[in-house]
Amino acid sequence: MLRKSLAVIVASIAAAASAQVRPVPPPGVEVTAGDRAILEAGLAHLKHRMDRLRGVELLPDVEIFHKAVHYALQYNEFFKPEEVARAKDLLREGQARADALAQGRAPWASATGLIVRGYVSKIDQSVQPYSLVVPASFAPGTRKWRLDTWFHGRGETLSEVNFLYDRARNAGEFTPPDTIVLHLYGRYCNANKLAGEVDLFEALDAVKRQYSIDENRIVVRGFSMGGAAVWHFAAHYPGEWAAAAPGAGFSETPAFLKVFQNETVQPTWWEKKLWHMYDATDYALNFFNLPLVAYSGEIDRQKQAADIMETALAAEGMRMTHVIGPKTGHRYHPDSKVTINRMIDAIAERGRDPWPRKIRFTTWTLAYNRMKWVVVDGLEKHWERARIDADVHTGTSGDDSVQVKTANIDAFSFDMGAGGCTLDPMGKPLVVIDGQKLEAQPPLSDRSWSVHFRKSGGRWASVENPEEQGLRKRHGLQGPIDDAFLDRFVIVRPTGQGMSPAVGSWVAAEQERAVKEWRRHFRGDALVRDDTEIDDAEIARGNLILWGDPESNAVLRRIAARLPIRWTRDSITVNGQTYPADSHALVLIYPNPLNPKKYVVLNSGFTFREYDYLNNARQVPKLPDFAVVDVRTPPDSRYPGKIATAGFFNERWELTANLGQ
Repeated sequence: MLRKSLAVIVASIAAAASAQVRPVPPPGVEVTAGDRAILEAGLAHLKHRMDRLRGVELLPDVEIFHKAVHYALQYNEFFKPEEVARAKDLLREGQARADALAQGRAPWASATGLIVRGYVSKIDQSVQPYSLVVPASFAPGTRKWRLDTWFHGRGETLSEVNFLYDRARNAGEFTPPDTIVLHLYGRYCNANKLAGEVDLFEALDAVKRQYSIDENRIVVRGFSMGGAAVWHFAAHYPGEWAAAAPGAGFSETPAFLKVFQNETVQPTWWEKKLWHMYDATDYALNFFNLPLVAYSGEIDRQKQAADIMETALAAEGMRMTHVIGPKTGHRYHPDSKVTINRMIDAIAERGRDPWPRKIRFTTWTLAYNRMKWVVVDGLEKHWERARIDADVHTGTSGDDSVQVKTANIDAFSFDMGAGGCTLDPMGKPLVVIDGQKLEAQPPLSDRSWSVHFRKSGGRWASVENPEEQGLRKRHGLQGPIDDAFLDRFVIVRPTGQGMSPAVGSWVAAEQERAVKEWRRHFRGDALVRDDTEIDDAEIARGNLILWGDPESNAVLRRIAARLPIRWTRDSITVNGQTYPADSHALVLIYPNPLNPKKYVVLNSGFTFREYDYLNNARQVPKLPDFAVVDVRTPPDSRYPGKIATAGFFNERWELTANLGQ
C-alpha cells in the first residue's frame, strides 16, 4: 500500500512538471501490429549479429541502425507513417553492414558519396550517429583533406531514423570540392549545447581516426539553429577552426527572445550570470584570431543574430563581414551562396595559423579557456569578464619578448607545440605581464615552448606547474551543475530510508525525470547504479550524480561532512541560514571528496526544463553551483520546485557571504 501511494505521488509530481507545455519531441503515430512484429524481429536479428561482433572497431557503424529503430519503436517516435518503412530500410542496411564486418570487410569506410557512421560517446556509452559527404576525389592515404562541419537546423521530429534516412540521401547546403563535409546529429535538438557540444569533438575524433584530416583547414558552418551552433563554437573555441560561417540562428539569449518570441525574459540573478556561458556577444573579441563570414536573409527575423554580433565586434574595434541575401527570408539566397563559398574557400585554402604572434582572448569561465597557444588556468572570479592579450616580439639582437596584458586572470600558460615558437632558443625570453618583467625558460630545440605563470599578492611569478595546490576551480572542474553532464556520469540511486517522506517523493520523481529527459533530449540511456554498487573503480571513472539525502544514499553519507553545505536530519544550512530538512532538498555540484578530479552532483539532471525545449535560445543552464529547493512547491516546466536560495561557490569552491552575486 505504501509503495502504491509513493508511486501515485511520484506520478503526480512528474505530471505537474510537464503540464501545459507542448511536448518536444511530439507524440508519434500508431504503428500497426504487423509492422511492429516485423520491426521487433528485425531488431532481434540485428542484435544477435551485433553481439557476435563485440570488440570489432567499426561496430558503431552498425549499432546506429539498431539504436535508431529501437528508440523509435520503444518510445513512440515514428512521427509519420512513412517513417516505419524507413526503419525497415535502416534495419536492412544495418544487417548488410553486420554481414560485411563478419567477413572482415567494411566497404563504406573507403567509399565516396553520402556515408552514415557512428561512435560511442564517453558521456553515457551511447552510440551516436554522424554523416559524411565524401568527395569523389577522395582516395585514402593520398593527402590531408579539408573538413567542413555542418550543424543542422531545428527539427523537433529529427529522430535517429529521420537523420540517418535523410543523410543517406541529401548532400546538404554546401559541398565544396575536395572537401569532406561532416553533418552532426548533435544529440538531437539542442543547438549543440552541453552534450551536443561534446558531440562535435567526439564526432571529429571519430572522423580523424578514419580519414586523414588537415587540422588547419576545418571550417564550422550551419544555418538557423545550426547557425546558432556556429556562433557558439566560433566564439568559444576560436583557435580550433580555419573559418566560421554562421547563417541566421541566434547568438545570445535575451535580445533574441525579445525579437523572435516577443518575450521579455525576467531571469534570476544567477540565470543572468549564466547567460555568460553561451552568449557569443560576450566573446566577440575572440574573432580577432578567427576569420568570420556571417550570412542573413534581408527579411529574416533571425538576421538579429548577426546584427547584434556585428555591434559586439564593432565595440572591440572590428568590422564584420556580413553577406545579406536581398529580399530573402529564412534561407540562403543563391547569389549569396556563391559569394560565401568564394570567401570561405579562399580562407580555407590559406588555412589556420596555429601560432599567430598576436593573441586576443576573452572568457567568463574556465570551461572555455584556450586561444591557440594561450591557456587561461585561473580566474580571479568566475562569471566576470576575463581578458588576456599576448604579443610576441622577436628581434635580431636577442631582445625577444612577449608582452602580456591581463584582466581577472591569476594564472595562465603559453603552450606552443613543436615548430610553434619563434623566440631565440639560446636566450631566456623576457615576458612582461601587466608591466612586470619576468625571465622565462627558452624554447626547446624542436621550437616547442611551454611556460606557466601565476599571480599571488598582486605579483606575477613563473611556476613549474599551472595547477595550484588544494581545491581550486580549474578547466573541466569549474561548474555549474550542467558541466557534470559533459563527461562520463552515473546516476546513483538511493537504497536506504530517507529522512523525509516529502523529500523522498520529490527525489524519486526528479530522478525518474532526469533519466527520461536525458534520453529524450540527449539521446542516450543514462547509466544508473544503486548506491551500494559504487566501488572505487566507478569513483575513479567519472562524475557521480547522487540522488537522495545523507541517510538514504550511502555514497552521499560518506561525503556529507566534507561538503561546504551541511545537510542533517533537521536542516540544510547555508551561510548560517537554515531550511527545514523535512521540506527542502539540496542540489549541488562539487569536486568529489573521494576523487577531486571528478564531480559529485546532488539531486539534479541537466537544469533547463520543458518550457525551455520550445526555443533553443532558452536551453542554457538554469541553476548555478548549488540551490536549496522547497519541495512543498511542486516542480513545473521551469524549476524543480521553489528555489529557496541558490548561488555560486568561489574560486576555491567555498561559500561566500553574497553567494556569488
